[in-house]
Amino acid sequence: MASEKVVHITGQNFDSEIGTFKGVALVDFWAEWCGPCRMMIPIIDELANDYEGKAKICKVNVDEEFNLASKFGITSIPTLIIFKDGKPFDKIIGAVPKNLLSNALEKALK
Repeated sequence: MASEKVVHITGQNFDSEIGTFKGVALVDFWAEWCGPCRMMIPIIDELANDYEGKAKICKVNVDEEFNLASKFGITSIPTLIIFKDGKPFDKIIGAVPKNLLSNALEKALK
């Protein structure tokens, strides 16, 4: 299961965890039944460890949080959105290697 360092985002905590957050956050929009999403779990966990104190790593279950998925135009999963100071900064669709996500996070942290 996901690392305790990964923040689980809901409609109730989105604004406090992401919307008003000053800094960089990676949000993984996923679902339990999605094979590529499950492939991303260890990568997301590693990023949560690697970026502890530098960026917030989060997950949104699209089956439970349809309104959030709809708000950000999620039509394919996994979709990973990097937020900077509460605003979308970059979007990556599909299962991707860790280095691609690390590079995107580094760009947002500059």
